[in-house]
Amino acid sequence: MLALASLSWSGNHIIARYVGGWAPSWSLNLARWLVVAALLAIFAWPALKADWPTIRENWLILAFLGATGGGIFGALQYVGLKYTGALNMGVMNSVAPALIALASFLIFRDRIGWLQVVGIAISLSGVVAIVSKLDPAVLANFAFNRGDLIIVMNMGLWAIYSACLRLRPKMAVTSFLFALAIASALITLPFAAAEAAHGEYLKFDAVTFGTITYAAVISSILAYVCWGRGVETLGVARAGSFLHLVPLFGALLATTLLGERLAIHHFVGFGLILAGVSLAVRPPVGVRR
Repeated sequence: MLALASLSWSGNHIIARYVGGWAPSWSLNLARWLVVAALLAIFAWPALKADWPTIRENWLILAFLGATGGGIFGALQYVGLKYTGALNMGVMNSVAPALIALASFLIFRDRIGWLQVVGIAISLSGVVAIVSKLDPAVLANFAFNRGDLIIVMNMGLWAIYSACLRLRPKMAVTSFLFALAIASALITLPFAAAEAAHGEYLKFDAVTFGTITYAAVISSILAYVCWGRGVETLGVARAGSFLHLVPLFGALLATTLLGERLAIHHFVGFGLILAGVSLAVRPPVGVRR
């Protein structure tokens, strides 16, 4: 189930890159979360009815999680992939565990040892290797691809969301996902309206329909349920290692379906990120998992 979730997210990166420039990003994200909310309202009504008082009492934290983990995060994926490749997106996803550890320290003052600090630094050096393509001139002139910068910023947003999941009120997984979808849609709505005001509309064609369907059903509902069940079974530490399947699946799909090519900076960057994450996710000395 964890592997299936990783494959689902990798597939979403490929599709988002494919439709980059074809569909407006914020409108696409709005449609995605509206479909998620509609499907869950139909098929998860008993759980929603039971959890409604909890949702109403905790709307503020649910709105925050919806903004960071669904609304803004989801839209910026589409925006970033207009300007950079799916390979870069997949590889940089591997830095998430290190950034989550950093976010947990900054927000909740979770203990962090020197080994974790070194690991985070090594992981970030891997990100620099990717966005600079190992070209010193890019670093010297700050001539970074804007899509890469958006993806890096977005991974920081995902880290904040993941660290703050501990604040999630107790409710059924489907109820939480419904609340997340509604919050994400509301956050996205003003930006989608701005796109429409500038003449950018969703096209009612097979490509748009397929993209929204995949993003809602596969990348959101199926992947989230699989990931949640996997974490419950194996624990967050063991489950987190499966995130490294995202760049693996992403590389296979991007090279075969999009014709993207692996370069030396992808291998160097992923090696540094993987080495850094292996240190960053270790508990500080004296702290048990």
